[in-house]
Amino acid sequence: MQHSVYHMFLRVSALTIAVVLLFVSGVISSGTKDLAVNTQMYLANAVGMQAQVAQNEVNTLSAELLQRDSEITEREIAVTLKESNQKTSDLTTFILSVVLFILLVLIILNYILDFLRTRKLIAVGQQYEQVS
Repeated sequence: MQHSVYHMFLRVSALTIAVVLLFVSGVISSGTKDLAVNTQMYLANAVGMQAQVAQNEVNTLSAELLQRDSEITEREIAVTLKESNQKTSDLTTFILSVVLFILLVLIILNYILDFLRTRKLIAVGQQYEQVS
């Protein structure tokens, strides 16, 4: 059986997904589950874009409104975060489990096909020796 880069990639990615799944699912400790969910929520809310223009009266009022809006949004996020922690964690755990299952199926399928190919090559080699 060959140990190609593809085989190595499958094994490493399966191991990585398994470790992340243990971390996110909270099997190790409930703190890791909370940390993963909070990190996902933070990253989801941190993505944004900014631009700057010269100061004037409209910009100042707009900045005050944006500040108030961001404070309201932070309070909403704090309330929503408490409610959605379980849903996000369950979805993440499910997705990681599916990815890990697919990787394990690929690894098993790869080794089965390598075994069949090697067995076929051995059979062909034995037939060639009998003819010679």
